[in-house]
Amino acid sequence: MSKTRILQVGPLTERFNQRIAREHDVTPLWQQADIPAFLAEQGASFEVVATSARAGCKVELIDALPNLKAICSFGVGADSIAVAEARQRGIQVSVTPDVLNDCVADLAIGLLIDTARQLPASDRFLREGKWLSGNYPLTRKVSGKNLGIVGLGRIGKDIAKRAAGFDMSIRYHNRRQDPESAYGYEADLLALARWADFLVLACPGGPATRHLIDAEVLAALGPQGIVVNISRGTVIDEAALVAALQSGALGGAGLDVFEAEPKVPEALFAMPNVALMPHIGSATEETRLAMENLVFDNIRAFIDNGEVLTPP
Repeated sequence: MSKTRILQVGPLTERFNQRIAREHDVTPLWQQADIPAFLAEQGASFEVVATSARAGCKVELIDALPNLKAICSFGVGADSIAVAEARQRGIQVSVTPDVLNDCVADLAIGLLIDTARQLPASDRFLREGKWLSGNYPLTRKVSGKNLGIVGLGRIGKDIAKRAAGFDMSIRYHNRRQDPESAYGYEADLLALARWADFLVLACPGGPATRHLIDAEVLAALGPQGIVVNISRGTVIDEAALVAALQSGALGGAGLDVFEAEPKVPEALFAMPNVALMPHIGSATEETRLAMENLVFDNIRAFIDNGEVLTPP
């Protein structure tokens, strides 16, 4: 067991919890009866925080850990971590990129097909015995359509690779053009939405992208357009999304993430043109194990060499 004290902010899988307890001197923060009192008494003894994209590590926690040197997070997103503050204080941050790309990209394509072909609703139609009274209404084709990707990073590129197998035309919107990409670049998000049949969101979360997809963008996507979100719930103005779906201004939505998870607007539940998932983009046995291993690799690299392996 390493001598470096680790503060684990929130629970992960039982496998992860048992392994970190076995290999390191770890304290589960959520198990403390009085967290502020505990941090005031012992906060200075911790050098490493183990956390997740869900649990995060805010400025207030960093303030309570004056000797903190590294934050190792389970998840690719860093919007729940005070990264800028950490860097200013010389605290290293690691995430778990790349190992989840395939599963998140797979789910993006799955949501795209689910929504366009209304697979969840047609499944309910059959189970409820409605097929006995007539056929399910016609839905929309996927192959050969226009796909706009907001955020052509690692995951965005894997989504594009999969979409190419469906003979889709692909364009993307980033803060800046990717000189290595052969896909069409669209600097104007509204222009991309007007062109696209499907708009897939694969950009980071955080203040810079909060409500990037607003009522104007949804209107540009139009009554035949479908938005798919596997990034962060905050990227879409959720109230505007619900309103656009209710009015018919938007054709459909495939959503794995939401603004106030695990709370989801109930207005979406009965809509046949909406596919809803409980934030399962990386939730496969293989990918979650790879993510866990990478967290441990980052912790071990920091303890042994003073450097994390995969900063955000």
